[in-house]
Amino acid sequence: MTKEEIITAAADSFMQLAKTCSGIEEKAFFERPGGKWSVAENMQHLILSINTTTLAYSLPRFLVKLIGGKPNRASRTYDELLAKYNKKIEEGGTASSRYVPKPIEIKYGKEKLLANWDNTTSKFLKALTNNRNEKDLDNYLVKHPLLGRITLRELCYFTIFHTKHHLESINKRFAPVP
Repeated sequence: MTKEEIITAAADSFMQLAKTCSGIEEKAFFERPGGKWSVAENMQHLILSINTTTLAYSLPRFLVKLIGGKPNRASRTYDELLAKYNKKIEEGGTASSRYVPKPIEIKYGKEKLLANWDNTTSKFLKALTNNRNEKDLDNYLVKHPLLGRITLRELCYFTIFHTKHHLESINKRFAPVP
């Protein structure tokens, strides 16, 4: 995927998640059926993840290089990175404690969380659009808690499929029956 295709795919996945979550009744939005994450907690997990990810596109290049380094390989494709992620999940990989959302109560407010989602995803898209060029996406590494060192392009891919993964989870467990 090119940078423009990545931006379009990310924006689309973010919009789909927001649209789905907006349509869920507020009480159901905060319920934790079977002890699983609520819709609100799924969103909070993604917000935590995307806020951290945005730093990779916001920090000066020299800091990204200092922290993560330069790759000695080509970026994986979307499908290759997805396969690596799925393998890590099958091996028991889970969100590190930093990315596990604290229980969120209904008094927090669905609209407040949706606004936070919009703000977070807008910052990500702006940082990617304005601060990194096509070449940068393959020339810098970042540390991912589950995937190890990945390129900035691979981090974009992760952000897209991670959002889609949680959207699928929300749709399976929480979306209203049509």
